[in-house]
Amino acid sequence: MRAVIARAGSPVVEVVDTPDREPGPGQVRIRVAAAAVNPVDSMVLEGAPVRFGLVPAREVFGLGWDVAGEVAGVGAGVTGFAVGDAVLGLRDRLDVRTGAQAEFVVLDADAVGPLPAGLDAIAAATIPLNGLTAWQGLELLDLAAGDTLVVTGAAGAVGGFTVELAAARGVRVVAVAGAADEDFLRGVGAEWFVARGPELADRIRAIVPGGADAALDAAMLGPDALDAVRGGGAFVALNAGAAPPALRGTRVHHVWVRADGARAAELAALADKGGLTLRVAGVIPLADAAEAYAPPTKGGLRGRWVLVP
Repeated sequence: MRAVIARAGSPVVEVVDTPDREPGPGQVRIRVAAAAVNPVDSMVLEGAPVRFGLVPAREVFGLGWDVAGEVAGVGAGVTGFAVGDAVLGLRDRLDVRTGAQAEFVVLDADAVGPLPAGLDAIAAATIPLNGLTAWQGLELLDLAAGDTLVVTGAAGAVGGFTVELAAARGVRVVAVAGAADEDFLRGVGAEWFVARGPELADRIRAIVPGGADAALDAAMLGPDALDAVRGGGAFVALNAGAAPPALRGTRVHHVWVRADGARAAELAALADKGGLTLRVAGVIPLADAAEAYAPPTKGGLRGRWVLVP
């Protein structure tokens, strides 16, 4: 089968022929219909997992976390899935030779969930990584209806999902992003909008006196975002390296996304009903995967490139 890989020391992704895999006990083999490209894939390409000691050095790493497709095989002990079922899932292991950007991928069964019949596989492939990160980040914050939440990087994939999911819970959201994204963010549930820039915390505190109850820092602003949170509030960073000190008694967490097929299925069902906005930047054939890794020519990318075999 064909798969997209990163080679140690090379800045260019490759599409290679590699041995196919059969599902082992407790696993599901998926025929890939669509696989999203995320910033974490570029980080793997740049060698970040090895550099930060997350995995041992090796020659080849598979790329791709998000997948939507259909079941092509089930391993021993797997129930609830049959060949031909439409599914989506998340590959959350770093140390693999092939990832979701391939013609087939094998995942643990609990990393896979059913895909609603009305949801297109290409759009669905943008859900698992970023949707689960947003959901799990909100779980760490443990907010109640009426609480206030600052979301930085709100126009990005994790940030956008966080705004929608929080607003659906009755949380009052302050969205932080570029000025051009204000209409979109208000449309998906943000009560307030603050343009990124200097004196961010002061401008947020002018809207929410005393500071917000919590922040999810998708833009990894660190102390600038923390300063917008009240004393004793909560803060979630997207990784440990971006987590600021727990000043003023703030509960500081970082979210390492974990695969959760059942929750991914809930997010897909929510999207199918119009409760979650899915954004696809464009569709690229798997053979041309390198195009999806090229830096944007201007501005930030809204949505995700999706590879199709």
